[in-house]
Amino acid sequence: MSPVIRVLLQRIGTSILVLFGVSILIFAIARVIPGDPARIALGPNATAEAVANLREQLHLNDNIVVQYGYFLADLLRGNLGVSLYTNRPVTTDLAQFLPATFELIIVAGIMMIGLGLPLGILGARYRNTFVDGLLRVVSLLGVSAPSFVWAVVLMLLFAYFLPLFPIAGRLNDAFVVPQVTGFMLVDTLIAGSIPAFLDALRHIILPAFALALSGIGQAARLTRANMIETYDKPYIEMAEAFGFPSARIAKKYAFKPSLIPSLTIIGLDFASMLGSAFLVEAVFAWPGLSRYGVQVILRKDLNAIVGTVLVISLVFLIVNIIVDLLIAFINPRIRLSQRSQ
Repeated sequence: MSPVIRVLLQRIGTSILVLFGVSILIFAIARVIPGDPARIALGPNATAEAVANLREQLHLNDNIVVQYGYFLADLLRGNLGVSLYTNRPVTTDLAQFLPATFELIIVAGIMMIGLGLPLGILGARYRNTFVDGLLRVVSLLGVSAPSFVWAVVLMLLFAYFLPLFPIAGRLNDAFVVPQVTGFMLVDTLIAGSIPAFLDALRHIILPAFALALSGIGQAARLTRANMIETYDKPYIEMAEAFGFPSARIAKKYAFKPSLIPSLTIIGLDFASMLGSAFLVEAVFAWPGLSRYGVQVILRKDLNAIVGTVLVISLVFLIVNIIVDLLIAFINPRIRLSQRSQ
């Protein structure tokens, strides 16, 4: 069995156990939050009889073990129940709101990798110079403040003082684009509307950049530190002695070994964007899963809370599996150890 397949099977097995544990934990936490979900859903003017009937429908009168049994049976059938916030199946809500958040974190992830890694390479190549000092300050600023703070700062700078970008939503109301994939950048291209695509791009730049800033700083600092350590290796000194161009040494001989430890942190930062997106989506009125999650938590919508957390956990686990596979593919020691066996 190849090392990549072995890593994949191990991670899938572990992920199933983790999801099971997360489901138990969030199910229990959601039910100990103060407040009666039935009363919150029906409002203060609902009759006691209506509240009692809804509690019976939600199995809230049973003990928590029995409630979890009902939930698990429904989950195995692909049913997450009905949201008390939208009065629709939770799966329908997730299908509607998830693409917007995915699109946001994918663009933010591209920014994180496309800016963080080159900044780290540049800092390592020109270490202990003015360029390196400037990049270290910029990286430290990126990781020193949470994403929602950067969201407010970027909104003030580039939406109010310099009105270059819109501040809310995904697309101007003047454009009507059929929903095909749920990814606005893709749907506008499918519709063949370049003006709508450019408008969607302008809408996503600020929230994505606010979400990516912390990851950009983290990726730059980690890549720089790993590359500086790699530059002290004997084979780098040998390459320099042979007169190899510094750009070739940086890209081919120093960057690739430094990428392996950086991948893990980049993957974790990418997955954690789902959690950081809660307040960023609220600031920019972005109609995504994270904003939906805030609303259902405030209304103690049990089914929607559990469904949202399970989806976020699943994405986190999938990203970690992908990172482990990339490391197994990139790291030659894993392949050589497998061949030796």
